[in-house]
Amino acid sequence: MIYWLLVKEFFKIGLFSFGGGYATIPFLYHISQEYEWYNLNELTQMVAVASITPGPVGINVATYAGLKTAGIWGSLLATTSEMLPSFILVIIVSKLLKKFSENFYVKSLIETLKPISCALLTSVAVGLLKPEIKDIKAMILLGILLLISWKNKKDPLFYILISAIVGVIICFFPS
Repeated sequence: MIYWLLVKEFFKIGLFSFGGGYATIPFLYHISQEYEWYNLNELTQMVAVASITPGPVGINVATYAGLKTAGIWGSLLATTSEMLPSFILVIIVSKLLKKFSENFYVKSLIETLKPISCALLTSVAVGLLKPEIKDIKAMILLGILLLISWKNKKDPLFYILISAIVGVIICFFPS
């Protein structure tokens, strides 16, 4: 039964998450609430690790979540299930692209999906931040990094590296 649920949930993620790996986060958040395969803290850690490891974030998180939930077979099923819809859709869309690329309805649909994806990501970000609001150091770091990101557009790895360095310093020199 667990294998079927992994296939169903990660196939759904692969099918409906437009916008890259981070667009899978709302679905992963829902899974953490629905099935309790992993908790919110583990989800945050999965996304952080998936962000710094090679490969697509969504696939890395699916692999880790599947491994944590049902071992090696769970990992293989979750990863394959998340990739399969994209594989099928790319084949279909590539065949139809020339015919519908200038279609008003297709353009409108894609433009509508962009703000919806942003809203979903914002909703999950707020949910993930709720436990951290009590940690003043984390909130100060978040504020500083947001200010830096608005002034200087840098690679996301820059912000991850800065956060990791500050986290290590805080761990070794708590006050």
